[in-house]
Amino acid sequence: SKYGSVGGDSIMFLLTSYALKVIEGMEYDTPIDLLNQVLPEVYQFAKRVTGMEDLKETFVLNALVPVDMAAWMLYYKENGFKSFDEMLPDSYKNSLSHKQDKLAGIPLITYGVAIQEVAEFARNGYPILKIKIGSDPDKDKDPRKMLEWDKNRITEIHNAVRDIQTPYTTNGNIAYYLDANGRYQNKDQVMELLDHADKIGALDSIVLLEEPFEEDNHIDVRDIPVRVVADESAHSDSDVQERIQMGYQAIALKPIAKTLSMSLLMAKSAASEGIPCFCADLTVNPIMVDWNKNVAARLEPIPGMNIGVLEVNGPQNYKNWDVMESHHPYPQGSWVKLQKGLFQLDDNFYKNSGGIFEISDYYLSQV
Repeated sequence: SKYGSVGGDSIMFLLTSYALKVIEGMEYDTPIDLLNQVLPEVYQFAKRVTGMEDLKETFVLNALVPVDMAAWMLYYKENGFKSFDEMLPDSYKNSLSHKQDKLAGIPLITYGVAIQEVAEFARNGYPILKIKIGSDPDKDKDPRKMLEWDKNRITEIHNAVRDIQTPYTTNGNIAYYLDANGRYQNKDQVMELLDHADKIGALDSIVLLEEPFEEDNHIDVRDIPVRVVADESAHSDSDVQERIQMGYQAIALKPIAKTLSMSLLMAKSAASEGIPCFCADLTVNPIMVDWNKNVAARLEPIPGMNIGVLEVNGPQNYKNWDVMESHHPYPQGSWVKLQKGLFQLDDNFYKNSGGIFEISDYYLSQV
């Protein structure tokens, strides 16, 4: 907000360029080791450039994603690996040992998405919906108005989809994943919202509640009656441990936003405590979706779901999504396009690692 979107993007690009200079001549065993070496220096540089001592580490990780992806591609090719599974260092294999044959796509239901469109997602086979809560309807930051708006929104959505059945959730109903973006000030507000959900019969369908509070608001959440997720507050594996101690029961991984290397560290940390993970999106292109998909495919289903899940909102936000899909190294791959709300992961997906280690002819032609 201090620099605006163009200024913020420019700083992020500067950090990427700086990181490339830092790693010249650097030796490392795995890309995880490389990230551990380069992140502290780039983070200190970022604080100097922005003039912000409290800069979120995730901002720097965003900038390091292309560097980290390039390091993994180089690591894959130099070692002659044949698959994503073979490439994973041994100490991280345990936390990514599952093999899903399908993933539920999670569409993003923002404040402005019409109820008819929400119902359409459910009717078209999507078994789980990510619902944004924490609206400021009159732009006056009134917590009471926010809470009432959220109650009404959940009621409208639940009324629209409650009779639609799916085989991919444990209770047969469409699952809800609520994303509060840290808008709630205290636990009483959250409990009032969930009491309302219980009264209308929606509580059992809430499988995830993401970031109800600001990350600096260290509230213990273990008595909240739904699974609370850490996303923005979990910048690293040490943050994962801190959030777990506060009662958080799921971790959102973002290989396409916090680097694959950091995501592997976070997944390992969560697995050591028996905490499930899933992959969230940040509106990325189809090839980057498959970096996420390779991780999501190897995670256990979150409680409440019978299959794995993967948030992907690119089709809702990019104008030429179909064209972008045609630039994928495997545009006809069964796993590339959503089919009735699902990604179908066949043997070719695992054999080819979703195509992430191959160079798209289209993007190569742009160099």
